Amino acid sequence: MATGRFITLEGGEGAGKSTQIRLLAQGLTDRGVEVVTTREPGGGSDGAAAIRGLLVAGDTPWQRLTEALLHNAARHENVEALVRPALARGAWVLCDRYVDSTVAYQGYAMGVDRGILSELHRLSTGNLMPDLTLVLDLPVEAGLARAGARPGTEDRYERMGMDFHERLRQGFLDIAAHDAGRCAVIDATGDIATIQARLLGVVERRLGPLGRAA
Repeated sequence: MATGRFITLEGGEGAGKSTQIRLLAQGLTDRGVEVVTTREPGGGSDGAAAIRGLLVAGDTPWQRLTEALLHNAARHENVEALVRPALARGAWVLCDRYVDSTVAYQGYAMGVDRGILSELHRLSTGNLMPDLTLVLDLPVEAGLARAGARPGTEDRYERMGMDFHERLRQGFLDIAAHDAGRCAVIDATGDIATIQARLLGVVERRLGPLGRAA
């Protein structure tokens, strides 16, 4: 039975993940790949979407471990309802945030013990890891400026202090450095088309030729 590929996009606030995942999905589809896109928290079920509303909007002062538990609850929904079935039928799954975001946000930036986060990942996903993780990196100030220009109310994390965001950025870079076989850091400065070309180039180098776009 065919097995698909699991690609995650990671990065701090305003890194451009949502735009790039949409373009990457289109680029892969044009090359004949079946693509399923999802996001965390919120993908996979109405319950996960409800959890997203609790975490990314408003001003709730969650306990750090509570926050990590909620992210993992939403992740379990996403993995079991959407990610595993799609991979099993041979689709490529593109996920906007996954376990590395929990390690970076709740671990590096908030101080939750990473051993606890590792155990939560095991419980919520059975240690399912991506085939490839693309970490979109840019200076904190640039990312927050981009994020601040977006409409909507999902800005709880954006409003956390500069020290938080610097720890967050360093967390993603540390994760990528310690798992270089899985992760690739992508320069997320510049125009959208240039960044997308960088992403597609890494995908083809890491996962093999994809053929020409239709």
